[in-house]
Amino acid sequence: MSIWTRITDAVAALAKGESLTQVFDRLRTPPEKTVAFTIAVIALSAKMAKADGLVTRDEVMAFREVFNIAPEDEAGAARVFNLARQDVAGFEDYARRIRSMFGEENGTLCDLMEGLFHIAMADGTYHPGEDAFLQEVADIFELPEGSFRRLKSRFVPDAEPDPFDVLGVDPGMPLEEIRAVWRRLVRDSHPDVMIARGVPEEAVKLSEKRLIDINRAWEEISAREPA
Repeated sequence: MSIWTRITDAVAALAKGESLTQVFDRLRTPPEKTVAFTIAVIALSAKMAKADGLVTRDEVMAFREVFNIAPEDEAGAARVFNLARQDVAGFEDYARRIRSMFGEENGTLCDLMEGLFHIAMADGTYHPGEDAFLQEVADIFELPEGSFRRLKSRFVPDAEPDPFDVLGVDPGMPLEEIRAVWRRLVRDSHPDVMIARGVPEEAVKLSEKRLIDINRAWEEISAREPA
């Protein structure tokens, strides 16, 4: 059974009057957690759309880049998106439930934030409302400030990303310690590791850009060392 079939089942529950937050409460264990991850991205993306006041075609296309949606599943995905936009619960409630669902799995929460940044930047503009939204979601997720700054430096092109921020390391760290962090980040971006965290196979492509950024940062840092 594909993830989108399982999401359709969740949407059927929504159609019977259950709220998205109630659906989240039932999706706490594998493989259902992959469904929860996908619905979380859809729901928070829908809430984020209100931050800049509109949903652009570019943002819709960006979502399609994160998740491969078959034509027969498009209606279900759109329904979840629209229900999330119309639901009376604020995004804070969604974020808290997601935080509770994934517990101490900060890697999964960072994966989710990565998808939100990708969608936020799809139209080429980082709206102040989107920044405030993403910062508050990160705070609710209890992500370290460095993790948020690292994601922002990779996605928001207001300045060249600092390679130390991309890796989340201090410039004063010995090169060997930075190398160890780089290797860990590469390992954590492996598709099998991401799927084990609850990220659906359809969303693993997020790791492709992450690996490019991580490796570029390491190359820049290592190139600064005297020969």
